[in-house]
Amino acid sequence: MITEKTKKVIEWDQFTPELKQSLTDSLYKSKYVVPIFVDPETCQLHYEGYCKSELWPLFHYILWESTTQTSEEKNWEGYVKFNQIFANEISKYYKPGDMIWVQDYHLLLLPEMLRKLIPKADIGIFIHTTFPTSEIFRCLPKRKEVLKGILGSNLVGFQIYSYSRHFISSCTRVLGLESTPTGIEYNGSTVSVEIFTIGIDVERIEKKRITPSVLEKMESLKGLYEGKRIIIGTDKLDRIKGVKHKLSAFEYFLNLYPEWQNKVVLIQVTSPSNTGDAKLVETQVSELVAHINGQFGTLEFTPVHYYHQDLDQDEYFALLNIADVGLITSVRDGMNTTSHEFVLCQKENHGPLILSEFTGTAGSLSGAILVNPWDHEGVAQAINEALLMTKEERNDRYKQLYKNVTNNTSQFWAKSFYKELREKVKVVVDPSEPMPILNSQEVVNSYINAQKRCFFFDYDGTLTPICNTPSAAVPGPEMLKALTVLTSDPRNFIFIISGRDQQFLDLHFGQFNNLGLSAEHGSFIKYPGETWKNATEDMDLSWKEDVMEIFNFYTERTQGSFIENKKCAITWHYRLADPNYGNFQSKECQTHLESVILPKYPVEILVGKKCLEVRPSAVNKGSIVNSLLADNDDCDFVLCSGDDKTDEDMFKSLSTTDPKVKEKMKIYTCRIGSPHVKTLASYTLSSPAELINLMGQLADVSSY
Repeated sequence: MITEKTKKVIEWDQFTPELKQSLTDSLYKSKYVVPIFVDPETCQLHYEGYCKSELWPLFHYILWESTTQTSEEKNWEGYVKFNQIFANEISKYYKPGDMIWVQDYHLLLLPEMLRKLIPKADIGIFIHTTFPTSEIFRCLPKRKEVLKGILGSNLVGFQIYSYSRHFISSCTRVLGLESTPTGIEYNGSTVSVEIFTIGIDVERIEKKRITPSVLEKMESLKGLYEGKRIIIGTDKLDRIKGVKHKLSAFEYFLNLYPEWQNKVVLIQVTSPSNTGDAKLVETQVSELVAHINGQFGTLEFTPVHYYHQDLDQDEYFALLNIADVGLITSVRDGMNTTSHEFVLCQKENHGPLILSEFTGTAGSLSGAILVNPWDHEGVAQAINEALLMTKEERNDRYKQLYKNVTNNTSQFWAKSFYKELREKVKVVVDPSEPMPILNSQEVVNSYINAQKRCFFFDYDGTLTPICNTPSAAVPGPEMLKALTVLTSDPRNFIFIISGRDQQFLDLHFGQFNNLGLSAEHGSFIKYPGETWKNATEDMDLSWKEDVMEIFNFYTERTQGSFIENKKCAITWHYRLADPNYGNFQSKECQTHLESVILPKYPVEILVGKKCLEVRPSAVNKGSIVNSLLADNDDCDFVLCSGDDKTDEDMFKSLSTTDPKVKEKMKIYTCRIGSPHVKTLASYTLSSPAELINLMGQLADVSSY
């Protein structure tokens, strides 16, 4: 609990038995508050262990010292348990139509846990802290679990654009997910990532800053510092608040501008911190203060007034009211609402605000003087600029600051997030969505009633998840089990139409005598019980040499990319390359191919998932499906599944099937992946696992 008077955190064990009972009774009686009790050991492992020892330092670009694997695992177990307790309790009280809003890094696993317990819940999470670049974030041992936990939500909110960009980059680099600047494709849906600038309760602060007790303390402080220009700094004493940087810059300022000596004081107030290095930082700050006061102070003048204590709220507002300059030099900061409170308290003085560019509020406070806290000379020059600023410029800057603070209030932040989450949820559950989810029961019923069934399956991303390297994507046991049953039914005609070569398909599916195979997007075909036939044997493949030269050029310049040379096609893979650079190089390579190769040869360029493929244009998956349907004109059930642009030819061929033929057959075209991707398929499933599950259901009823 945090008391309003002292802003100190009071542990539950410190409460008297009477107060404990009173709080418990009031919470249980409350219509809006539900108490969640967690055992002390789990709380310790969660908060002091995982949150403060691992997540908080990493999110603020502080790489921890190596800890023992045992302690890291115990902290993680406590973090998971704590989040699960919250998930279990929330699920008890949840009702359809409720919206769940999760706050900050203490509960990053909660959205995914809630999604499993309440699949249709509307879930949003706002991360108040900074979010580091992917190069830092991927140092976290449980990086995948944390990202997946966050992605259980419909909407993820951040303070500024760079934090959202870092999060999206981490999702693409760590999880290999597809992304846009405003969202992540995950489990068949789009998780929105948006910016919401947080603020403070302006009306409440405006009232409290001018109470009689505050005004009384202001008069006392003015007398104490009469004739001096006051620079104010109030920070929690930990590494990220940049108090050491501030003091070093102030020392540089007094050396660089000696005319300000004996005329300017820095009042620095630091509140105690519970971080592991708090004692060390406190010692270093105290030494810096003593050094500056020893160098520039006299018996009559002390340049730095340092107070390591929790301020009374009246004293806090009084200091902000009388200051001439506000100085905030955080090296990393998620919000820093002190800057907002300083602006409100300067309504009469219009004192300039010097603000670190690494604070979350820097982007929204356009009237502040932004500084790099590591650039001591730059901060010193900013202090001098602030002290010499004309009244007109101070007024102009203050108007901007005041407008920013009063527009971006905490109420506006909350309403914006609520509205955005409601809109995102509407998009996801809109019944008019053109890509409905494939109804498994309907497919099973149609399958049972059909006399002849045709199946056309892509392989990668459809029957098996996409892997970093093609050789790693091997058939799973559940899929092989279902395929064994389905191919043994004489009423079933099944074809795998893949971009893979003959050797791979023979190796993994050659044991199925009643299974048809098509390799390299239709260039080679193998009917059940027969040998391979080359559909392109009469085609000119001289274009491969020119294409290989272009692919080699981009492979040499794109680390992690490689070439797959098939008999009738060539594929350039960049799945292992840096996601952003790989996408850029892919577009460059595609443009190069379109300008050099397409005008000369009868080929086409296929844009797949993290790959480009060049193949003869005369043969594609659609032509194969048309040919196979013509051979099975008595078919009355079709299930066709694929996951990327190379499979659109199959969907197109089935969507343009002769209406008379379509009347007698039930056709299900299904795209695996996000339901929001433009496609010619009629239905969607989120993942290969869902398709394999459907195949298992069909296998179970094959004897009907």
